[in-house]
Amino acid sequence: MMDEELRKKLAADPDGLLTYEYIANHIGVCDDIMHDLVDNIITVDRSGQFVVSAARYLSAINREAYAEDIKRLIASAIEKDHERRYIGDLLKGIWGADYAERAEELNATDDNFRRIYKRLYPAAGI
Repeated sequence: MMDEELRKKLAADPDGLLTYEYIANHIGVCDDIMHDLVDNIITVDRSGQFVVSAARYLSAINREAYAEDIKRLIASAIEKDHERRYIGDLLKGIWGADYAERAEELNATDDNFRRIYKRLYPAAGI
């Protein structure tokens, strides 16, 4: 459970950067409150920029350990990034440099991948 002082500080986070920095600077030590941190960054980041960064960071650190949080961050990024400025970074960052070659397979097995790919490449028609 996140202590009240930290909760207040991060609730005042104007865009998600403070929460992202907290995660990055306390990774491994904040795992017990990671769900709360993810809830906070999803709440305060209106553009999806730091939600995407957090998903990529957690995936790079330990994809399996943070799988549920990564999935939630990605789903949130899809909803928030209306201009598609940030979600494109998730394709390579989460699914690997060869995501395009594996698009059909990933489309069939991963709803978040399918949603991003369809949004970025509507004419591809997976």
